[in-house]
Amino acid sequence: MKFIIVFAALFAVALATPINDASIIRQDSDVQPEGYKFGVETSDGTVRDEDGQLKDVGTEHEAIVVHGSYSWVDEKTGEKFTVTYVADENGFQPQGAHIPVA
Repeated sequence: MKFIIVFAALFAVALATPINDASIIRQDSDVQPEGYKFGVETSDGTVRDEDGQLKDVGTEHEAIVVHGSYSWVDEKTGEKFTVTYVADENGFQPQGAHIPVA
């Protein structure tokens, strides 16, 4: 009996989940020993681009520095949101018009 209840609950959740029919319209990548770069764009307006480069190669301070951005279109309002970011030895540092500044 418990199985039927759990199955019915999971089935209801599956039916309530919206289906996103977005397809990939652009996808590229380049991976090298010292870094990488990739980009993806989907038909629903979502875009993501990122590149990472090794810094201080061969030292004890070797690290990767990542620059990137991602954007999406709000389904309800149609407003486009964009976040640009840097991730390095100082952590993840996002910026965007909709992100509050301390």
